[in-house]
Amino acid sequence: MTHPEGSTVAPGTPGGTLLQGWISRTDLARELGVCEETLRRWADARRGPPFVKAGRKILYRRTTVLEWLEKQEDAAPRRARAGGRR
Repeated sequence: MTHPEGSTVAPGTPGGTLLQGWISRTDLARELGVCEETLRRWADARRGPPFVKAGRKILYRRTTVLEWLEKQEDAAPRRARAGGRR
């Protein structure tokens, strides 16, 4: 059986793959609009989303990335508006 993206589905796995819900560093960089090197630097500085290593491959759980993005929104510094009331 073949998954629509062309990957094979493991026997006994109804409609899904083992890595369903996970995304590669390349794909995450594309979705976030940053380069892979930025994700590498964030990982080195422990600033980026959590990831796992499977051999040489770096994988991110989509739900964890979404949670990380929400935390970044909360942690973003508030800037004063220029020309606003004081």
